[in-house]
Amino acid sequence: MTDTPAKVQRLALKRDAISVETLQLIPETIARTYNIIPLEANGNTITIAMANTTDIFALEAVESRTQMRVESVAARPEDILAAIDFHYQSSYGEIEKHLSGLSIAGTETTIEAIATDAAEDAPISKALTLIIDEAIKARASDIHIQPEEDSLRIRYRIDGTLHEKHTLPLQTAVPLISRIKILAKMNIADHHRPQDGQLSVKPKDRPPIDIRVGTIPIINGEMAALRLLDKSKAVMDLPQLGFLPKILDRYEEMLRVPYGMILVTGPTGAGKTTTLYASLNGLDRSGRNILTIEDPVEYRFKSINQIQVNPRAGLTFASGLRSILRLDPDVILVGEIRDAETANIAVQSALTGHLVLSSIHANDAVGVISRLLDLEVEPFLIASALIGVVAQRMGRKVCPNCAEMVEVPVIEQVAYSKETGEERTKFLSGQGCKSCAETGYQGRIGFFEIMRVSDNIRSMLLEGANASQIRDKAIEEGMLPLIKDGMLKVQDNITTPNEVLRNAYSAD
Repeated sequence: MTDTPAKVQRLALKRDAISVETLQLIPETIARTYNIIPLEANGNTITIAMANTTDIFALEAVESRTQMRVESVAARPEDILAAIDFHYQSSYGEIEKHLSGLSIAGTETTIEAIATDAAEDAPISKALTLIIDEAIKARASDIHIQPEEDSLRIRYRIDGTLHEKHTLPLQTAVPLISRIKILAKMNIADHHRPQDGQLSVKPKDRPPIDIRVGTIPIINGEMAALRLLDKSKAVMDLPQLGFLPKILDRYEEMLRVPYGMILVTGPTGAGKTTTLYASLNGLDRSGRNILTIEDPVEYRFKSINQIQVNPRAGLTFASGLRSILRLDPDVILVGEIRDAETANIAVQSALTGHLVLSSIHANDAVGVISRLLDLEVEPFLIASALIGVVAQRMGRKVCPNCAEMVEVPVIEQVAYSKETGEERTKFLSGQGCKSCAETGYQGRIGFFEIMRVSDNIRSMLLEGANASQIRDKAIEEGMLPLIKDGMLKVQDNITTPNEVLRNAYSAD
């Protein structure tokens, strides 16, 4: 028998209020086995949060371990798991303990020889596991392992920003990178050329996570970047990305067009692939043949045929796209349009009865037209094939656990007022707490600029109108500029003016 949902909902786990001493009373293994988290210890009584307060086995396990009287309060299982992930993070001391047995010294030849042996050694293996586990718990998207002159620097990218996490002895760099290379099926003897690989890990209580690995020689040794591809977060629906309701309706209307081309643009890390995947996720998979060609295939989908680019085998975006057209597709996703050949084949595909989705690099929605012209696509073909363009950026969301209304600099007030017409001096802003790693932000949201290619814009294209004229017409027809979309999310207390200016500002 479990508590009623109403009672469970009343408890909010304040993760930053649990002391280290309290956490040490219950090991992580017990906490995860029974899905419990200690809240406080007072005298001979320990209070724990648990999903099922009548779980006798869990209560007995805690009582036996702590030799204390146990009081329980109900909480949602997902809240408890999040609290466990946050508090039972691997510490620097744990990693140092596993690396303490390594003693690497001598010439370069000796280091390479020991690195080969150390790659299978338990201390290095455990240290790498701790580094990856901690990154997963911290919601990191990337791990950077970078040797400096006298140390090894470990950084995590969380919500788009790099954070310093560990500084390890320099002698751990070679065996640690060698261990990564072995797991990713890379050549550990080659330290002079860039390499790419992939490995998979299975964290506790989570689905498997694929890790894309890249290494490159730098002046202090060899650097590695690990991209964590969390499959549980891969398939998102469009509303989860942060579209404003009217903008979402506009984009979904574009997706309902049976053939033509929709392009998503933005810098690296702006969430273009996530938007494309979310778009595919909303399409009819049973009645349509959907094929993708990607470099690399980051996430796998059921009922969608995905192709991995392989230049060594002659499979490029252009050659793959040409082959796809012989496979009776209805919808084609091209990971990125990088060259003139791919651009022209994609346009021809859109003109011959296929819905083509792809990403392309440009500064904004109108800039995509200029980019296509640079790639030698004729204006009349762009006008005929292009349904619309999504330009996007990502901004961090205010941490709900430490948010307060604060006064911001005048430049942010002026920018907000210009876009919304509302005069304000104070905005919701995170002050920094344990749950957001003292950043004031937790999670990210998209800022979007959607240009639908209307008949008017098609005529302007054919008449040779410049980008500024097309942009004015698109805004007149309902396109929200990136910065305005962002400021409307500031108005909804989702993010801050500083985040919008940092990510979505452009000089008009």
